[in-house]
Amino acid sequence: MSVQSDAPQGAEPTHFAFDEDSERQIATVLAKYPPERKASGVLPLLYIVQKQMGRATGSAWIPRVAMDVVAERLEMAPIRVYEVATFYLMFNTTPIGRYHLQVCTTTSCWLRGSDDVTAACKAATGITGFGETSKDGLFTLTEVECLGACSNAPILQVDDDYYEDLDGPRTLELIEALRRGERPTPGPTIARMACAPAGGRKVLREDAVQKPQGQE
Repeated sequence: MSVQSDAPQGAEPTHFAFDEDSERQIATVLAKYPPERKASGVLPLLYIVQKQMGRATGSAWIPRVAMDVVAERLEMAPIRVYEVATFYLMFNTTPIGRYHLQVCTTTSCWLRGSDDVTAACKAATGITGFGETSKDGLFTLTEVECLGACSNAPILQVDDDYYEDLDGPRTLELIEALRRGERPTPGPTIARMACAPAGGRKVLREDAVQKPQGQE
C-alpha cells in the first residue's frame, strides 16, 4: 500500500509513498530541471500526489505526510512545500468527495447564471454551502474565481473537466450522471462549437454584409 493510516476514514494518513505510475511521472518531471534546480518541480509533484490519492482512496487531496515526502524528494524545507500547497486553489489539503464540483461565480459566469448552477449543485447533492461535502461522500462543492472560459459561461469544473454553457436543469442532469458513475463529455452542454455565438452568428454573415452603394 502506498497510502496507510491508523486514523479513522478521512483523517491524516501516517504514511505515504509514490506508486509506480507516480514514479514514472516524477522521472519525466525532474528530467526537465538541472539537479540543483529540482525544487522547481514542486508544483507538478504535488499534483502527482493529489492524483495518486484520488486513485488510491477516491479523494484527491494532499495530506501533510505526502508534502513531507515531496520535500525530501526535492531536497527542500517542508515549510516551503506547505506554503505552495496551501497557496494554490487547485490543491486540496483536506479530504474531498469523489467528484469536486467547482463553481465559477466571477462576473461573466454570474451574469450568465452561475447562481442557478450553484442552486442546482446544492439541490442535487444535499450540500448547503460552499466548502461542504455531501453526506454520501460523493461530492464536494467549492466556489472558485475565474476559470478562464468566460465565452462559455457559466462554467462548472468537475475535477479537471470543464462543463460549459450550463443552466440549472443541465447541471442537475450532469450531477445525476456522475452519481450513476458516468462521466459526460466535457465542453459545451449546448449545441455549439467551442465558443461560437449561442444561437448562431449575428454579424459577419454573408447575408448581412452591406456592400458599398452601386455594388449590389
